[in-house]
Amino acid sequence: MLTPLNRHNAQTLLDAVVLDASAEDRDAIIFVETGRRAIHVSRSAFVDAVSAYSRRLRRLGIKPKDLVVIAHTQNLESIFSFWGAILAGAIPSMFPTLTEKLDPEIYMRGMAELVRLSGVKAVLTTDEFAPVLAREVPCDVFGSGELEKRDNDADITIKPQAPHPDEIAFLQHSSGTTGLQKGVALSHRSVLNQLANYGEAISLDEDDVIVSWLPLYHDMGLIAGFVLPLFQGVPLVLISPFDWVQHPAILFRAIHEHKGTLCWMPNFAYNHCARRIRRRDTEELSVTSMRMFINCSEPVYHDSHALFLGRFEEQGLSEEMLSVSYAMAENTFGVTQTAPGQAPKLDIINRKILEEARLAHPVKTDHPDMEIKVSCGPPIKGTNIKVVDEVGEGQSERNVGELAVRSDCMLSGYYRRPDLKPFKSGWFLTGDIGYLADGEVFIIGRSKDLIINAGKNIYPQDIEAIVNEVPGIHAGRAVAFGVADEREGTELIAVVAEVATEDTADRKKIAASIRRTVVARSMVTVSYVHLVGPKWLVKTSSGKIARSANREKWQFEISQARDSGGDDLTREEP
Repeated sequence: MLTPLNRHNAQTLLDAVVLDASAEDRDAIIFVETGRRAIHVSRSAFVDAVSAYSRRLRRLGIKPKDLVVIAHTQNLESIFSFWGAILAGAIPSMFPTLTEKLDPEIYMRGMAELVRLSGVKAVLTTDEFAPVLAREVPCDVFGSGELEKRDNDADITIKPQAPHPDEIAFLQHSSGTTGLQKGVALSHRSVLNQLANYGEAISLDEDDVIVSWLPLYHDMGLIAGFVLPLFQGVPLVLISPFDWVQHPAILFRAIHEHKGTLCWMPNFAYNHCARRIRRRDTEELSVTSMRMFINCSEPVYHDSHALFLGRFEEQGLSEEMLSVSYAMAENTFGVTQTAPGQAPKLDIINRKILEEARLAHPVKTDHPDMEIKVSCGPPIKGTNIKVVDEVGEGQSERNVGELAVRSDCMLSGYYRRPDLKPFKSGWFLTGDIGYLADGEVFIIGRSKDLIINAGKNIYPQDIEAIVNEVPGIHAGRAVAFGVADEREGTELIAVVAEVATEDTADRKKIAASIRRTVVARSMVTVSYVHLVGPKWLVKTSSGKIARSANREKWQFEISQARDSGGDDLTREEP
């Protein structure tokens, strides 16, 4: 079995996992579901299942280098399909299936555009969804039942493909409400470089057990919570993201029962766990086996770490278990990583200077304008980072600008999109805003979401984090964005947030509380507050709030209200 100690022998993903001749009966995957016994899949059983799926795909006419989209609910079938496609020489790409949180019209339009631009050969999905999707896309769509019909082993002998290390291994499709056709093409070489370098950064060894509830169509779930453990021969305890959202305590039970050591989560999940998990559901559970909870995928907040730590200290959680990574699909996954066994560094800076001068100026903890930023750690091996200004000039330490990355884990390009040029003078411009301090990376936000209000640079995720703390707001369901105002000659700040109450008086109190709280904690004035009911906000396929789409939806409702002579949705402005 390939391990972190001899991983350099691998040339492709097939060498590392599927064709592992010494596959043994150690667990490859432990699939955990609420109310059911865990399903244990040994490494040898994993290889057998992958081989069977590869034969089925061959019988369906899938050929080497065909692009195959896997749009399943997250289960073992989606996992076997992914690796079966690789064994068949095809190029797999995980994609979300349609759920209640996704707009059906936007989803279908995005999928059809993906199929058209990327030349998708086939989509593998559920039996229920297959006929619906088949009417919308110009390619073959196969449900699970169709694959099972092709389960005669007699007529096909698998001849493992021997791809060149620089050939495409799989695609990661960027998340979004539109533009879902943007496929990040990753070669075998880039993926293996990432797995080796990132594995070294987290001191991965064969005694680790990775626990993940993350969706496999997102780079964090696909790489850290799927490819990495299977490549390294490390057991993976896998939970459906839908199960976790409904029953977040399942994560702690899985860690306790299977002695988990590593878990990646986006920042919102720390708040979700701390607030949603009842104490009686964790009384008998322990996380003392854990080495790291790694915060990744969105800006990290010290308050979220503190909330998480305070809630689960009695389960054995310690500050040293809290870790951070900055990652992106275009770099396969990890760009930076904080050191194992150490709490991430905190940078105490002046919020006003950050907003006005784009400079992270250190101050003491008792400064009236102090703000805490959490380090994402230094770049991993093989990766370089610099900060550039608007014209691409490099910035000195603590100057805020766009992060540019160069590495040996980088994408080959965007699949069949020659119009998209991802590199500038060999560097990938990430669109993320941040700064460097003492060799470590601090993330501020996304450049496209930046609000410039009265000369100040306002980062909407900071406003959203404050709004999510206001009583009455559905946590994690608030969005902030800028609205150009000709009269004021600047961008005004709008907040849209979901609430459960429909009572007009209650809504006015919540709106007033939002304004007061934001001003008190950030010295920023919110001009528009619009409270909406559950499921109003538009999310991306990876579950993130889509700021531009929600701005458009809000503006559309304003125009509709004005045209109909109804209430003006902006009149909540004081």
